Amino acid sequence: MMTVTPSEVLVAPGRSGVLRQTLFIAKTYFTLTKPKIMTLLLFTAYCGSVVAKGSIPHLGPTLLMLVGLAFSTGGAAAVNMWFDQDIDKVMSRTKNRPIPAGHVKPMNALIFGIALGVASVVLLAVWVNWLSAVLSFVGFVYYAVFYTMWLKRRTPHNTVIGGGAGAIPPLIGWAAVTGHLSLAAVLMFTIIFLWTPPHFWALEILKNRDYSEAGIPMMTVVKGTESTKRQSLWYSALLLLASLSLYFAGDLNVSYLVVAFVLGSAFLLATLRMRLEPKGQFVWARRTFVASLMYLPLLFIAMVIGVIH
Repeated sequence: MMTVTPSEVLVAPGRSGVLRQTLFIAKTYFTLTKPKIMTLLLFTAYCGSVVAKGSIPHLGPTLLMLVGLAFSTGGAAAVNMWFDQDIDKVMSRTKNRPIPAGHVKPMNALIFGIALGVASVVLLAVWVNWLSAVLSFVGFVYYAVFYTMWLKRRTPHNTVIGGGAGAIPPLIGWAAVTGHLSLAAVLMFTIIFLWTPPHFWALEILKNRDYSEAGIPMMTVVKGTESTKRQSLWYSALLLLASLSLYFAGDLNVSYLVVAFVLGSAFLLATLRMRLEPKGQFVWARRTFVASLMYLPLLFIAMVIGVIH
């Protein structure tokens, strides 16, 4: 049974105090799910279901798919925070997360995360289909175990290989409405997989000191920022090619092709400017990170518009 630490409860008398306590605990556990990241994952999954269907899919099954995926991504994030509690205390970007801040017991976070993962598989298997349930389970294990517990602290290629976890949601969205996968679904996976390194490496460049002090072998720490910038440029070029390839593999109209070319070229230019930026300057690293945050949602919106004729 999960127990609540004193810091998980706000001391306040009366009915209003109980309400504030409840809201505080709910907010704490919600934070464990990394809601900002979850939102993007759910969005790409929904877009995957729209592209697979060729129209807006039925609301009921779609909502069930999104809830199941939310359980999976949120549970994996909670397990990630449980395992990374030692390094989260060191890094300025993560020191205020619920566990290092003392708002939730580590074991409570672990139980919470595993429970969400199990609930995801059960919900999807019973009310959606087995393929989406299997993919959800794979995504959970990929991020919570393979990436968090093995890759992250052992190799500078953790971001590249680990990016596969965040690329699974479109496959789940596709499988939820079709019961199978296709080349177009795999290309949607590939787009996110190739987007992840230049997106996260730009952040690594900005937060390199944090990762170095925490002893995490990120690419910028092991290979240096210049090597990381060069690799970002190559991944951005491959990303442009993958996004254009989706037009020929899926039933998308020419509007998607135009948007994919413009967005991909702009993002490639941003990574090029970051690559050419003098050592010790981070203006274009920050701009590339911001551009990456805009690129993926806009590209997936273009997919949805491009498939609804």
